[in-house]
Amino acid sequence: MITLRKITLDNRRELFRLEVTKEQQHYVASNLSSVASCYVLATNGGCPLPFAIYAEEQMVGFVMIVYGNTGYDQPEMAENNYCILRLMIGENYQRRGYGREAMVKILEYIRLFPAGNAQYCWIPYEPDNTVAKSLYESFGFRDSGEIYNNERITRLQL
Repeated sequence: MITLRKITLDNRRELFRLEVTKEQQHYVASNLSSVASCYVLATNGGCPLPFAIYAEEQMVGFVMIVYGNTGYDQPEMAENNYCILRLMIGENYQRRGYGREAMVKILEYIRLFPAGNAQYCWIPYEPDNTVAKSLYESFGFRDSGEIYNNERITRLQL
C-alpha cells in the first residue's frame, strides 16, 4: 500500500539518497534540489507540498506538489491550481507499479484541496519522456498545447 508522508528530520537523508536511473536524471531534479526549492518557494509566498512516497514502510519515491506559483515560468492556469512539479520513483523500486499507485494517492490528496480550491491539476514534462506522458494520460491528463521551458503541459480537470 502506498502512502504519502511528511519529510522529517528522521527520513530526509534517505530521501536525498533516492535517485532515478542515470538515463532519467535529465527528466527530474534531485530530491535535495527539490526540497531546497520547496524551502525557497515557501519563504517567498509559495505553497509547496512535498512528500516522501512509501510502499508499506519502505521509502520508494518523492513528489512535490505546488499550489499556485511554482517559482518558475508557468502557464496561465497555474494561478489557483495544483501542479505536480516533481514525481520520482527510485531506481531500485521502478517497474513495480509504485508510480501508478502513487498517482492515485497524489490525486486523492489534491482533490481534498489542501491549499485552496482549484479547477485543474497540471504537470510539466519533457516531450521525449513517453513513459511519463503515458502514465499521466492514463489518469485523464490531456495535453494543453502549451510549452514552457521546453516542457509540455498536461492538465486534468479536478
